[in-house]
Amino acid sequence: MAEDDHDAARARDAERLRALEARLGKKAEEPPPSRGEEHFSQANMAWRMVTELVAGLGIGFLIGFGLDYVTGLRPVFMVVFVLLGLAAGIKTMMRTANEIGKAPGQTGDDKGE
Repeated sequence: MAEDDHDAARARDAERLRALEARLGKKAEEPPPSRGEEHFSQANMAWRMVTELVAGLGIGFLIGFGLDYVTGLRPVFMVVFVLLGLAAGIKTMMRTANEIGKAPGQTGDDKGE
């Protein structure tokens, strides 16, 4: 009777070993994720954030300079609109930074929902 239990245990162990080998074989077939693509995506996101900030500053400067040129008040509108452009650029950068933490394909709005 003890020999029958021993044979049954060996059969169960052999079956578990085959199942483990099958799972390991499936894992070995899958290619590992590329770190280069992740780094490339993060670099693109960083350049996007810098571009958004510079664009906000540039647009604010151009609008302010144009209004100063039309009205004759040289530094007033330019300073105001550069500050507004900076605020808009920072807000857009923060929205982009919020997207970094989300899973791909996940939807949401500015509030992080």
